[in-house]
Amino acid sequence: MTVVSREIAAPADQVFAVLADGWTYAGWVVGASRIRRVDDGFPEPGTKIHHSVGTWPMLIDDTTSVVACDPGRRLELRVRAWPLGEGVVRLTLEDNGATTTVEMEEHTVSGPAKLLPKPVESVGLQARNRESLRRLAFLAEGRHL
Repeated sequence: MTVVSREIAAPADQVFAVLADGWTYAGWVVGASRIRRVDDGFPEPGTKIHHSVGTWPMLIDDTTSVVACDPGRRLELRVRAWPLGEGVVRLTLEDNGATTTVEMEEHTVSGPAKLLPKPVESVGLQARNRESLRRLAFLAEGRHL
């Protein structure tokens, strides 16, 4: 499992508001290029974000499903990016008042990417997820509730 974290200069409810808005997914998740649809009720468990991965003309349509959600505290997702595979991402928020520590854990659960040696997988996921948290911070810090 690969874990990265970041302190975001926004309260937890403001950070979670970005996570709970499925339409922002392509704005902070590295690799997601567009959102095609967000299920009603997102981020309730079982709901999905229907997104595309890659760049034109090599776009792959896929989905991300909510596994678990504790509003303001935790969001767990099953991410798909076939033909590479599937993974589980857990975002945990620690409310520090005016700031929030966000921890992002990810691991591959199926597909060809699961064959990568763990140290190789970890290097790639760390870089991607650090950038994803940087983008999440930009969105959350600029959001006014």
